[in-house]
Amino acid sequence: MSDKSAPEIELLRAAYAAFNARDIDAALALMAPDVAWPKAFKGGFVRGTEEVRAYWTEQWSFINPHVEPVAFYPEDAGQVLVEVHQVVRDLAGAVLADEHVGHRYTIEHGLIQKMEICLPPLSGH
Repeated sequence: MSDKSAPEIELLRAAYAAFNARDIDAALALMAPDVAWPKAFKGGFVRGTEEVRAYWTEQWSFINPHVEPVAFYPEDAGQVLVEVHQVVRDLAGAVLADEHVGHRYTIEHGLIQKMEICLPPLSGH
């Protein structure tokens, strides 16, 4: 992994930590004002930090996701593919999903510009 990618990886680690802590303000501070964020359970994207805030607030009212980054794969053009272990529970604590997925981030000017959900990298799972 090159040193050039380290700030992006630190940024993404901080974003996952904020998400898992439900610290919306800390997470949104790492995103561009016009960020594009996927609506994982509905399809499509929300755009802009206030739409992300509304989407997460709604999502957390009926599910409890925990997303842990497993590995980071820097790509070209400011993109980083992250393999994550995602465990989604209902509010009573029952596991709804336990899976590895890929998150591809586009990072510009030190902020998250876009996130896309994709297949995880082939890592032997």
